[in-house]
Amino acid sequence: MNSTLIVPPDHVGFKARKLFDAIEGRIIDSTIAYIRPGGGGPEPAHTHPHDHIFIVMDGCAEIRVGDKRITVEKDDFLRVPGQVTHSVRNSSEAHLRMLGISVLPDD
Repeated sequence: MNSTLIVPPDHVGFKARKLFDAIEGRIIDSTIAYIRPGGGGPEPAHTHPHDHIFIVMDGCAEIRVGDKRITVEKDDFLRVPGQVTHSVRNSSEAHLRMLGISVLPDD
């Protein structure tokens, strides 16, 4: 297991651990993100060809998808279309631990 933590560009208070690289067919990559209170990113929100599946393991995430702000609590998940502007923020007072899986969009 790779234990190296990374800080993606344009993110603040945000560390991630890559779990695996592309899996032929659908999954592009996967990370565990550790986001401190008030942290998140990217800012500004972005788009790209792949979708994300965010699974909150500890804490609570506020995920901006287009004009909506969606709260995702511990043990819940959200699939975010990559073609819609999006970003993640920890608006709580507790640390957020979240699994992020990047997948190819449905045809």
